[in-house]
Amino acid sequence: MTKTVAPPPQAELPPEAPKGSSGTKGSATHRGDRIFSGLTKGSGITLLVIMAAIAAFLTWRSINALSVNEGNFFTTFDWNANADPPVFGIAVLAFGTVVSSVIAMALAVPVAVGIALFISHYAPRKLASPLAYVIDLLAAVPSIVYGLWGALFLVPHLSGLYFWLDDYFGWTGVFAYDGGAARSLFTVGIVLAIMILPIVTNVSREVFLQVPRMHEEAALALGATRWEVIRMSVLPFGRSGVISASMLGLGRALGETMAVATVLSPSFLINPSLLNPGGGTFAQNIAAGFNEAGDIGRDALIASGLVLFVITLVVNGGARMIIARRKEYSGANA
Repeated sequence: MTKTVAPPPQAELPPEAPKGSSGTKGSATHRGDRIFSGLTKGSGITLLVIMAAIAAFLTWRSINALSVNEGNFFTTFDWNANADPPVFGIAVLAFGTVVSSVIAMALAVPVAVGIALFISHYAPRKLASPLAYVIDLLAAVPSIVYGLWGALFLVPHLSGLYFWLDDYFGWTGVFAYDGGAARSLFTVGIVLAIMILPIVTNVSREVFLQVPRMHEEAALALGATRWEVIRMSVLPFGRSGVISASMLGLGRALGETMAVATVLSPSFLINPSLLNPGGGTFAQNIAAGFNEAGDIGRDALIASGLVLFVITLVVNGGARMIIARRKEYSGANA
């Protein structure tokens, strides 16, 4: 009798997908990715186009004035752009802008770093949060409010300080004071320092909070005091972040307009004393003279704006480069 051999069992095939549905979800996902990628690239390109358009416009309008300028644009101390022939230069404006910004940085950065360290490492939680909120509120105050406060309150009350500086340091010439109104570059620097304080404080605070906990605990385990922990672990870790925060604050100080225009008593004169009225800044000069200027005068102001535009780009670009050099700033290695 012949024995019948049963065929081997066949593996069950998966159920067929409904017709027309194969790959639909994957295609939709890839299409969404392409759309989102295109939108983000378009946004980045749009920003670059806007920056290039601003630079091109400023350069084009500047050429009209620079071509008829009878003075050296970078070294001339006068500003007579509406004269015939026009004579103007940015020496006084560059000096006032740099000096007032340096004063602001010298006053603001140490205080901002101290506040950031207090909030991040010393203050109790119940005090740290309200204090951080107050610092954030300072950043939201309009610049014209700072300018009015500086002109109406700070200027009348600085004479005593300026007389004291004149008594002890007037021999240097930098702190000589003749007793006039305190509408000087030093007063402008004080107002700018208060304005950039929130920027430097907030960025520095975030940097200090990103210090790896194990670094601090290791220092404490070795018997370090709290100050030694900050000096050996926190400050070295956050050094580049503090520098970048300072440069961001510097960029804000360089371009400030209304507060400077409200406080400063401008003149096209480089005064060796920082306490006496005089001097000017790029932004203040543009705001004060744009409406009354003629065609050449406006182009001359735009030329000074181009210089300020380049300086601001360089400062902020330097800050971004410093941030990029330290991945710890973003918490990547925390």
